[in-house]
Amino acid sequence: MHMLKLTQIGNSVGVILPKEALARMKLQKGETVFLTESADGFILTPYDPALEEEITAGREFMREYRDTFHQLAK
Repeated sequence: MHMLKLTQIGNSVGVILPKEALARMKLQKGETVFLTESADGFILTPYDPALEEEITAGREFMREYRDTFHQLAK
């Protein structure tokens, strides 16, 4: 667990992430992270939750029509 301090960045307020956290999330300066609210608080992640929902829906669609895709691939 890391304790992060809020700091003034221009007209905004932000946090500075430790190098270890950036390395574990495979992030570099300038990349985007997503802050989502959950039942346990907030989650900071490099993955877009909306994109994950779309990928899951696409996989379900492909699974449902697997035979059709197989026939089209011939």
